[in-house]
Amino acid sequence: MATNAIDQTRRMLSLVTYLRERPGARVGDVARAFGISEDELIADLDVLPMCGTSFRGGDLLDIDTDGDRIWWHNPDDVAEPLRLAADEATALLVAARAVATLPGLREGDRQALLRATAKLEAAAGEAAGASSRLSVTFESEGGVFADVDRAIAERRRLWLRYYSPARDELTEREVDPIRLFAVGHTYVEAWCRLSEARRTFRLDRVAEIKLLDAPADPPPIELRDLSEGLVQPAAEDPEVCIEVGPGGRWVAEYYPHDSAEELPDGGLRITLRTPDPASLRRLALRLGRDGRIVAPQALADSARRAAGAALAAYGE
Repeated sequence: MATNAIDQTRRMLSLVTYLRERPGARVGDVARAFGISEDELIADLDVLPMCGTSFRGGDLLDIDTDGDRIWWHNPDDVAEPLRLAADEATALLVAARAVATLPGLREGDRQALLRATAKLEAAAGEAAGASSRLSVTFESEGGVFADVDRAIAERRRLWLRYYSPARDELTEREVDPIRLFAVGHTYVEAWCRLSEARRTFRLDRVAEIKLLDAPADPPPIELRDLSEGLVQPAAEDPEVCIEVGPGGRWVAEYYPHDSAEELPDGGLRITLRTPDPASLRRLALRLGRDGRIVAPQALADSARRAAGAALAAYGE
């Protein structure tokens, strides 16, 4: 399953200890232990050899796999005390102070972070003074992420006011969060109590969020493999070309596409594939003057007829 950068970092830190204690561990067993796909685990293993106590060759992690088992080759003294340059210490201190201010952060995590920050300040010396003159402010998505992360950890239900660009409206609903992941943007996968179905919500479209006291109790469902994206059109699916004006640019964010060419009026010419081209007639109706289907011609004609029928019914 796909995850956000914070989850991946936590997982990779845990992987180091896990693999060090289990030389020759099977790829499938490790993937199951961490709740990820084998492809995601292999991707993590491709990154770990670039990590270590410094960028000198002897300090980097030496981990490899033959596709079936994973091997740890570092000597036991690889985990020597961490040495930070002044710029590294400054970056860590600024980031730590910013994260500590996130709304929704679990209090235990906040206190642990503050203790670690104090130790780092003492060790950094003059660099700590430089970091105090810098600050970072997270955009609203950071607060939403913290609330969702807390809800998942505490198994609590969430109330959302959520913006749907396809319908251009805000909806209110209660959801039982299942997991956070990132595919271009950060999402929460949840069981929606309004639709009684699994739904995916983009965090930057959450207008308001509240943690509820009610326990989250999603039904048992199989997690989808998102390593290839949220929606995965097949190469043999029919190709559709849509032109949208500036007010319809959201289509390129909402629908997976092969290309999006800029148009002189600020719009886009979007080429995408779908197993059911007829379903895009509804998209054309929602777009109205902000977009039209260009090809295939039969679908474009069908969309125009549907729009004409809708206007005729509205005028009656």
